[in-house]
Amino acid sequence: MKIPVAVEFSGGAELLFDKVKKHDVELPNSEKKWKIRHLLTYIRDNLLKERPELFMQGDTVRPGILVLVNDADWELLGELDYELQPNDRIVFISTLHGG
Repeated sequence: MKIPVAVEFSGGAELLFDKVKKHDVELPNSEKKWKIRHLLTYIRDNLLKERPELFMQGDTVRPGILVLVNDADWELLGELDYELQPNDRIVFISTLHGG
């Protein structure tokens, strides 16, 4: 079963994604359950247009990027191990601003 999710970027993070803030994504069928850790890899490989080092560090988001799942801080939901549900809304907000 494909899993539809909304992925949004703001606070400057959208600049890495051709300035597109909202992406409606259908995650492909998988034998494993889709977790945020898998979504990050999917985003890096399919949506990210430039400078992946500004979005990811290792297998997680860079420090300074807030992640919200349905308006809740992902730290309350298990971070990388949160299991995605159909129609989840995942928002990435960059708090890093150049000066």
